[in-house]
Amino acid sequence: MNQYVAARPRAEAPLRLFCFHHAGAGAMTFAGWSARVGSQVSVVPVRLPGRESRLGEERITDVGLLFEELDEHLGPLLEQGPYAFYGHSLGALVATRFAEHRIAAGRRPPLGVVVGACMAPHLPNPLIAGEELTDSQLVGRLSSIGGLSEELLGRPSWLRTVLATTRADLTLGRCLRDGAREPLSCPLWAFAGRDDRIATPAAVAQWERWTTAEFRFRTLDGGHFFVRDAELPKLLGELLAPLAELAAVD
Repeated sequence: MNQYVAARPRAEAPLRLFCFHHAGAGAMTFAGWSARVGSQVSVVPVRLPGRESRLGEERITDVGLLFEELDEHLGPLLEQGPYAFYGHSLGALVATRFAEHRIAAGRRPPLGVVVGACMAPHLPNPLIAGEELTDSQLVGRLSSIGGLSEELLGRPSWLRTVLATTRADLTLGRCLRDGAREPLSCPLWAFAGRDDRIATPAAVAQWERWTTAEFRFRTLDGGHFFVRDAELPKLLGELLAPLAELAAVD
């Protein structure tokens, strides 16, 4: 089994949606999405090292190494047929930069990239700056945006692991953001939580300058972690349905 994917793509679905999780999280972020996006889209959650079933593996903080790993483990799947990316928060930076990398390399590009809960890369990102905080300060910041459950806060050993993973992810996020240079040549769609105090709707809307193709923006109910709600995958299914229909014809 490919360690980078938490579910095998469904052969009968004409379009694959590769989903990249937020900092400190894993592929379980997208549990239940397959039933909500519709039969034409195959949800393929991507799991980075250092979490869930890959907890014992070294976390990646280097962008070049990340792209090497994704090329090796996701590349063959991406070349098999039409696909799109969804990335949430940190995952948005992974998705857009990896799409940029593939386009520059002349490989099969995504039909579209969707970002959620992430300010455009030319803007200051207060969440990424969290890598420099003490543990108590980082706990406070994550708790303020709903990133830590009461159960996790009550389990110190688990919390230490999550904080270590989050710090590594935030370092990776800073490197991804700082290396962003060229707008994408594929469609880019952005979602923001109406009550998000980190990636505000105004900051997320500025992704418009990061594509030379179609751009769409929409706000959803909720804060930074609206990825956990049922509305987002349903909307993604509606958004991607026309692309899936074209892919089925091709």
